[in-house]
Amino acid sequence: MKKSLMLALSAFANIAAFAAGSYDVVGIIWPAYHPEPRWKELGIFPHGSGEWQNVYEAAPKFDGHDQPKVPLWGYENEADPIVVARKIDAALAAGINVFMYDWYWYQNRPFLEGALNDGFLKAPNNERMKFFLMWANHNVDYLWNNKKSDKKAEPPLFDAKVSMDEYKTVIVPRFIEYFKKPNYYKIEGKPVISLFVLNLFIRGVGGVKEARDAIEYLDAECKKAGFPGVHFMMVGTMPAKLPDNAALPNGEPVTRENIAKYLHIESDTAYNWCQYSGAKDQDYSQWCDENIANWDKVQQEIKIQYYPNVTTGWDNNPRYPKETYTKIVKNSNPQDYERALRAAKKWIDANVQKGMPKMVFINSWNEWTEGGYLEPDKTYGYGFLNATARVFGGSGQATE
Repeated sequence: MKKSLMLALSAFANIAAFAAGSYDVVGIIWPAYHPEPRWKELGIFPHGSGEWQNVYEAAPKFDGHDQPKVPLWGYENEADPIVVARKIDAALAAGINVFMYDWYWYQNRPFLEGALNDGFLKAPNNERMKFFLMWANHNVDYLWNNKKSDKKAEPPLFDAKVSMDEYKTVIVPRFIEYFKKPNYYKIEGKPVISLFVLNLFIRGVGGVKEARDAIEYLDAECKKAGFPGVHFMMVGTMPAKLPDNAALPNGEPVTRENIAKYLHIESDTAYNWCQYSGAKDQDYSQWCDENIANWDKVQQEIKIQYYPNVTTGWDNNPRYPKETYTKIVKNSNPQDYERALRAAKKWIDANVQKGMPKMVFINSWNEWTEGGYLEPDKTYGYGFLNATARVFGGSGQATE
């Protein structure tokens, strides 16, 4: 009886903490750092550590190039629940109270679910942290293969298109099971599902009208499961065009705003900072300024709620051979990152729409091979996490 009472009080305290939080600070999870069996189908990562292999095999390509990145916590298996438990505690201490997990489905089978199902959901403290899914429905080419400079693959190694039948009979029931988790993130009681590539989704289910039908079907199934519906979010910013220059079936002009209305998309954000001027390397401070200035522009175009993203860095060179160099963002640092976080906090205070939470996305918790991560490394230590804590405090509470 005493144990049951303590568990109930603990659960109540967690719910109260989430409700009291001024902001929902979302750390994006790239779930690739574990021994996923399907890596073998792609012919990569024989060491058994997942994409950590790209991280520790990286080499500097010019004087002062900060490679390889070295995690302070080591090259940990993120499908290990004890490993993830420490990450949850560290994230919450820094004010990150939601994880958004990239979620993959290819060729009638899941891909990279181990980090979520075996790591996060089995961590003893997982219910302290909210989570939701981003269906990362992009094709797989040679991006993760550090032996190939040409990343194109025709046809794709894994094709992300999903038919309407597979969507209804397999994908939606799988989503609903996640939605039922007590710590699944919701807006106005509706579980949030986010999508990466809208046009691939449209092509897969058969067209623009079918895509609307698919989203309405998910909404109806959520209602059957006891929720007030689904909150459908885009991550990757709304496209300006539809596949093959298709028109909207209701006759409205094809604009980002009208696409969102027709498909019942309720909010939008970006996976990482996409404003990047010029063809050469860019300084992080300038990158911050350009992307902060972009938030107003996107909000004006889409009209639905836009949520700002703050990105900690960019260097994708670990995914390329030693002789191939791709442009980077130089001089990423916790000070400019903190400046961008404060700008995002101020922007969302001024732009949050009625009924919507104050939410900020951070790219990312662990995109080590893209040079965008919050986890501590041997260059800045806990600098990026400490900067996050100075802005948002523990469990998303604002400190200033």
